[in-house]
Amino acid sequence: MFGSSIYLRDRPAFTGGSPQAVYEELWQRGRKGRLRTRVFLAAATLILCGLLVNAVFGIIMAVLVAAADVFVHWRVYRSSRVWRLGLRGEERMNRLLRHTLERRGHRVLHARTVPEHGSADELVIGPGGVWLVHNEAWHPDMEISQHGGKLFIDGRTQSKLVGALTARTAAAAAAISAVAEVPVQVTPVLAVHGGRLARPPFTADGIVFAPPLKLIRWMLRNPATDLSADEVEAITRAAVHALPIGGRSLSAAA
Repeated sequence: MFGSSIYLRDRPAFTGGSPQAVYEELWQRGRKGRLRTRVFLAAATLILCGLLVNAVFGIIMAVLVAAADVFVHWRVYRSSRVWRLGLRGEERMNRLLRHTLERRGHRVLHARTVPEHGSADELVIGPGGVWLVHNEAWHPDMEISQHGGKLFIDGRTQSKLVGALTARTAAAAAAISAVAEVPVQVTPVLAVHGGRLARPPFTADGIVFAPPLKLIRWMLRNPATDLSADEVEAITRAAVHALPIGGRSLSAAA
């Protein structure tokens, strides 16, 4: 898994001593402990339910408890996949947008360059407005929350991340507006891949934070404006001209 591959670019995540490699090693070391806990829970359920009801009911409940324990640990491990691969989540978000918002008539531009402000992972244009989507993957144990309207990750503010995304969004809005010759509002949102989000979606420093699917639902349920189909197409054309193709999405594909 950690060696070179012609299909997977070498990344720091696959080198010895990286946070991802250490996490993977610790996860494998904990396998016996998880199995012991699962057997204990199943056995306790079997005995308790067998005594209270009957043996058949006890066996059924023991199997269900063991299956639930497997599912919970699988979800925890699966949720860290993007981070473990050393990615930020653009490819995953691209797939989700293709199967959700794009099927509802939204237009999605991928990996567009915002002049002097880096790359916009995705620009979503639909009847409810225009959103600049940024993706970040964090360690599964990192707590992501907001306090007093400010973003905190493991108790620390994130002025650099917030400032860069806010400036990128404002620059994208200005560039699109200049080409479209009408004011175009762009809303920044951040798709969180991994980490522990406190009560998502939430807004911090003017940016909405949520896991990908919850973020997509939020975008559908919280329109910033009301655009006609013609306006959506006009803004899309303006964005194509204002923001050239670029960024890291293609080179970061898993």
